Amino acid sequence: MVPSINGTFFMDNSTFNPKQQEKDISSKIVAGLERISEVFKVLLWEKAKLVGLSPIQIQMLIFIAFHKQDLCNVSHLAKEFNVTKPTISDAIRVLDKKGMVSKDFSSSDNRSYSLILTDLGKELVGTTHDFATPLKKQLDSFNQEQLKSLSTTINELIYKLNRTGILTVQRMCFGCTFYQKNKDTDYCNLLQKKLTSKEIRLDCPEFEEKPTSHTK
Repeated sequence: MVPSINGTFFMDNSTFNPKQQEKDISSKIVAGLERISEVFKVLLWEKAKLVGLSPIQIQMLIFIAFHKQDLCNVSHLAKEFNVTKPTISDAIRVLDKKGMVSKDFSSSDNRSYSLILTDLGKELVGTTHDFATPLKKQLDSFNQEQLKSLSTTINELIYKLNRTGILTVQRMCFGCTFYQKNKDTDYCNLLQKKLTSKEIRLDCPEFEEKPTSHTK
């Protein structure tokens, strides 16, 4: 039981205490991010009910559609969505039974397989990939400077969460072996070019993770 005096809990500095949010902007931002995360849940569930799939099944189909095949396996998908391998396997079983994915056993390890969308799976992605459009429409109403600032902050937050082990998977420039910081300039050694803030990628197809001992 939480200690209290006259009904007042000793949690005044909780991030979720509105009074704490009034005096600490980081707490206010965290609370705001929680509200935004609820938006994704609501939008995804609305789409899930329409097509008769679970949210994780829709997320998997969309991921497979837009990422290279060597990332579309049980082990990586479990890390990508922060769920257990059995949860991913169960989702794959359903999607396979519905004819939306097929298994490719062509890797050197005959015990593992990657996933490929069937024509039916591609059709399903075509009707679900836009589930976050209502959120994007609101972002489109901000000016470019506001969006650049927000993007930079989100990128750096994702990188820091990954470096501390809270976020297990990220494929952004800051954590890539090809990325280099030259004073105030971001540089990609793969593309051999300086990167503007707009060019910093959040999900790069050529991403190769650099050793954890390196820091931005």
